Amino acid sequence: MIKSLLATFLLITTLLFTGCTTPIAGLQGYTSGSQGYQFLYPKGWTQVEVKKVAGVDVVFHDLIETSENLSVIINPVPDNKTLTDLGTPSEVGYRLLKNNSLNPNLDKEVELIRSESHQIDGQDYYILEYQVKLPNGQERHNLASVTVNNNKLYSFNLSTSQKRWTQIQELFETIVDSFSVS
Repeated sequence: MIKSLLATFLLITTLLFTGCTTPIAGLQGYTSGSQGYQFLYPKGWTQVEVKKVAGVDVVFHDLIETSENLSVIINPVPDNKTLTDLGTPSEVGYRLLKNNSLNPNLDKEVELIRSESHQIDGQDYYILEYQVKLPNGQERHNLASVTVNNNKLYSFNLSTSQKRWTQIQELFETIVDSFSVS
């Protein structure tokens, strides 16, 4: 009887403490009332003032690892086009890759390494994962969620150094999965 109670106590304690260490524990929410999207982001990140960069709606970065950042970019799409009308996850991922590579000032190598789709409340989202090599040799890892709503393409992007990716992969995946547009 005592062994049974002790085993139950240990199981409950383990579950409680495991629940406290999930990635959501260190996150807080952001909602854009004017654009209708929301997401979670890490505590300790701060919003950055954006100076009229085409399509960029919001940017956050880590106060310590300032190169770690997230952004929401919003661009128009033709009337009544859905995300699936724009293509498969891979097609959209490569199209976004091509559009980002058109800037001649950014001589970088980018590779789409994962593309998949899922739905939130009946709305399609594509998850896109990229590896980036900058001209200075720095390697980065980018994770994005894209969707179309009200004739706008919403792109939620997270970026970190490749060396930190393995440490924060689960956290970044939780954050990207939290992005939704209503």
